[in-house]
Amino acid sequence: MGMIERHKLILNELEKDGFVKVTDLTERLGVSAVTIRKDLKKLESQKKLFRSHGSVSLFSSLISDRHIDEKEKIMTDEKLRIAEAANRLLESNDNIIIASGTTVLAFANKISMTDPLTVFTSSIKVSLSLYFRQNIEVIQLGGVLRKSSASVVGPEAENFLNNLTCNKLFIGIDGLDFDFGLTTSNIDEAHLNRIMMLAAKKVIVLADSSKFYKRGLGKICDLSQVHQIITDTNAPSHAVQMLRDKDIEVTLV
Repeated sequence: MGMIERHKLILNELEKDGFVKVTDLTERLGVSAVTIRKDLKKLESQKKLFRSHGSVSLFSSLISDRHIDEKEKIMTDEKLRIAEAANRLLESNDNIIIASGTTVLAFANKISMTDPLTVFTSSIKVSLSLYFRQNIEVIQLGGVLRKSSASVVGPEAENFLNNLTCNKLFIGIDGLDFDFGLTTSNIDEAHLNRIMMLAAKKVIVLADSSKFYKRGLGKICDLSQVHQIITDTNAPSHAVQMLRDKDIEVTLV
């Protein structure tokens, strides 16, 4: 099989599944790993696919900063299922941090607990969502307001969090990459997220399957710092297994 034929078959496989493991390609095409790596490098240079930790993706791995109102309309069913699963993790008298993003906002909207709950959040929309709930004490972090995310960033929020210890952090992301870790599209937000993680005993990532094998501008953390990820059943099965191999609890909804 010639190079052009192999490239066509590789792209056809990606069209079907969106993701494919490099080892699967060597088996399907009956060529060596060295040949496949050369093919993938060539296709990546042509901006036709993106390589990441033993797998390839057909889509761009780079995430741009989009307005929260736009992101709220994407993967809505998946976000609702993730939110319902996150809601079931809450316990009476929890002190939790809810970061910014549309998936954690969906979680805030789904909170059904009637027992006392304390919520620290950087998100204006999360605060407004929980404002009228009599059993929930809401502490809105201060700082510079990012209009695209309707959330605050900066030293005011970071300094406040430095004096806290909370049970759980519920955090949304823009990208999950096995080489680069968790990312968001804004550097200041990524830095605040890192401070949030230091203030929480358990880090719970709420991320739909479209976030896998993507990268945002700002790195939040390595995967080793995550305790649990809640995602939808469209997440690549090999990626889910890789996370579980890292002792990360993965909940599929």
